[in-house]
Amino acid sequence: MGILYNVPDLKTWGIMFFILVVLIALNELGRETKWGGILLFVIVPVVLTIFVWPTTCAPGNEYGTGNWFNWAKTYSALAGCVGFMLMRYIPNATKHKWVICFPPLILAINICEAVFRDFEAYSFHAFAGEKVNNLWVMSGPWNIMNGIAGILNILLICGWTGIYISKEKSKDMMWPDMDWIYILGYDLWNFAYTYNCISDHSVYCGVILLLSCTIPAFFIKKGCWLQHRAHTLALWIMFIMTVPQFADRLAPVPTTHNPKAFFAVSFLSLVVNAAAVIYQFSVIRKNKLNPFKDEIYTDKAFYKKINAENK
Repeated sequence: MGILYNVPDLKTWGIMFFILVVLIALNELGRETKWGGILLFVIVPVVLTIFVWPTTCAPGNEYGTGNWFNWAKTYSALAGCVGFMLMRYIPNATKHKWVICFPPLILAINICEAVFRDFEAYSFHAFAGEKVNNLWVMSGPWNIMNGIAGILNILLICGWTGIYISKEKSKDMMWPDMDWIYILGYDLWNFAYTYNCISDHSVYCGVILLLSCTIPAFFIKKGCWLQHRAHTLALWIMFIMTVPQFADRLAPVPTTHNPKAFFAVSFLSLVVNAAAVIYQFSVIRKNKLNPFKDEIYTDKAFYKKINAENK
């Protein structure tokens, strides 16, 4: 038995690695080619919405995919993918201020959905752990802590006035301010959310899914983390809406159901996001910046490197 998870066998480790590689590869397909993006994020979802999901995600199904949250998260993630493609492929779209407000808005909406879910999980009063909507949940102070961490993570969203489209053939949506400082806080918060609310699915929708966008953000294409995140999130949700039995029966990786693990994960999320907010506001105050108009980290090496390579 592990600390966070009951350690799977070698076969399950192989499945997890395979999923990680496939998500990264499909993200690259959607990033590098216009038609790849249209196929993955427009044509496939339309077909699945009409012919598959009404059956696999019917209300009250035994795998927990028929609740409001799964449907809302699916289409908000797809809305982000489609919206970002329009920004990338319509000439001069990012020159309009209202257009560049879309990425921070869709990001904040996605975080708000999860924050609400954390608070909702606490309201279940499942303090000893029980199945709610066919998903195992253990309510506790960790839901409140991580809900607050999610709100703090929204406050960290900054520098959207600097969003632009890269000069490369892939036409990536660049957001230089959203680099490792934000990614660290987001990843810890989002993992804690999945651990709290989709506990026995969280090795996939938490660890593997977050790695699938964080690895490209640091090692494949820096500066467009949100684009990576939207793509991989949409791909994973579409898969789990189509094959809802995957995480429960085909390749399960249950958590240890240990209250100390829940507390530690959410406590770390809260501390790191609080520290990041304090640091970011100190930078804003020191440099007399307006977070609604100015980019925050223009003096940092990561910011300069991203702009030098893409503008």
